[in-house]
Amino acid sequence: MKRNSSSRGLVNMKKKTLNLPEELIIQILLRLPVKSLVRFKCVCKSWLSLISDPHFAESNFKLAATTPTHRLLFIANSAPETRSIDLDHDAMSLNSSASSTAKLNFLQLPPSSYFSLSIVGSCRGFLLLNCNTNLFLWNPSTGVHNQILCSPIASNVNAFLYGFGYDPSQDDYLVALASYERNTTDFLTHLEFFSLRANTWKEIEDTHLPYMNAGFYWNGGGGDPKVGSLLNNSIHWVAFHHDTLVDLIVAFDLIEKRVSEIPLPDDFEHEPIDYDLWVFGGLLSLCVHQEDDDTINIWVMERYKVQSSWVITLVVSFSEIPTQYFSPICSTKNGDIVGTDGDKGLVKYNDKGQLLEHHSYDEYPYVSLVMYTESLLSLPVVGD
Repeated sequence: MKRNSSSRGLVNMKKKTLNLPEELIIQILLRLPVKSLVRFKCVCKSWLSLISDPHFAESNFKLAATTPTHRLLFIANSAPETRSIDLDHDAMSLNSSASSTAKLNFLQLPPSSYFSLSIVGSCRGFLLLNCNTNLFLWNPSTGVHNQILCSPIASNVNAFLYGFGYDPSQDDYLVALASYERNTTDFLTHLEFFSLRANTWKEIEDTHLPYMNAGFYWNGGGGDPKVGSLLNNSIHWVAFHHDTLVDLIVAFDLIEKRVSEIPLPDDFEHEPIDYDLWVFGGLLSLCVHQEDDDTINIWVMERYKVQSSWVITLVVSFSEIPTQYFSPICSTKNGDIVGTDGDKGLVKYNDKGQLLEHHSYDEYPYVSLVMYTESLLSLPVVGD
């Protein structure tokens, strides 16, 4: 039987191999999501070598910076497992196609310890985990992890502020920690930071830290340490200035290694227990609970460190939420606001303040959650 011309053409096409220039292949791979690139390491040795290269990872992260993949990660309260969902996906269900799992086996913790595990920061795809004052850095996308040395100061006193960020001038990840100890007349506070590259802790001297005992102002001396908000290469906390008797924002510059003060809005008469500091749309923001009318006011600082630029940009009603509570975590690519309902549930509002979704996670009890950006990045070599 003779083959027709079309059959012969298909056979010839199958025999041909499509060879793309190496540079074009690299440019295509650079623009793929992290989840796909992790899988593609198994395609061949050359792709494994390319995708594992630190320069490739950095280029991929920079290209994705304008439209990063934001995920919300949950730590279970009884197993060495985490779940995460793509916040830009239509549904916030852990059973959706946008969800994934990652293991915490490297912690080697007994099941009872997971109740003490918390996430105290995220930066460039890495999470800072705290379990009974033991700190770990972990990239959920790649599994890269590292334990941080215990602070020589905070190990003997009490930590009340945490922060985690990146110093681009040194290609270094830093952990900031404020702790206190009490003498006969006052509380003595310390601010120190850990440099991953140097693998050492260093205390910041002469930073006027006695007013930074905000943990007592909020929690009466108890409660979990407050986690700072990362913006403009600085970590931000709300604190109480004992000399002037006013609340303010304290910023720790990760590059200059110094502390500065940022004022709250003029005539801002709210107790710290009624508001949270966060980053909304790339701007320093305050979420203020108005309990008298079941709403929150979202303030943003339109010009960084300029007090007169504070404005209320959105008013959100939480009257439809059974818990009558809402605390924002982050915003998505399209401007939706995602936060907790105070009772193991998530809430999503659109950029007009309209309720879009309220999802309970009773089927997956968790002890901590955080928003992070996927990345292929590795940690710098200690002492390099």
